[in-house]
Amino acid sequence: MPAAPLSPQEIEEGLRELPGWSLDGDRITRTYRLPSHIAAAAFTVHIAAVQDELNHHSDLTLGYNTVGIAVNSHDAGGKVTGKDLALAARIAAAAPGHGAD
Repeated sequence: MPAAPLSPQEIEEGLRELPGWSLDGDRITRTYRLPSHIAAAAFTVHIAAVQDELNHHSDLTLGYNTVGIAVNSHDAGGKVTGKDLALAARIAAAAPGHGAD
């Protein structure tokens, strides 16, 4: 069953718990800076593992020492759902272990 899109107020409330994350159109996004390219690549692999665990995938962009993430739910018409906020929370929790800010 597809997840229901969140209201703008629900998204805003959820983002209050996710420093650095913001709404960009119909997606929540965040760019992390890391100490090196290898650290950024390792963080990307960690995110990919979390996505597989949750069976919910985002767009990831690996830069020299950055990782960009953009999340929405295709099964909800490309809107933000609770699954997106849950994925963002898992990514945010993993970030410090990789030296990401």
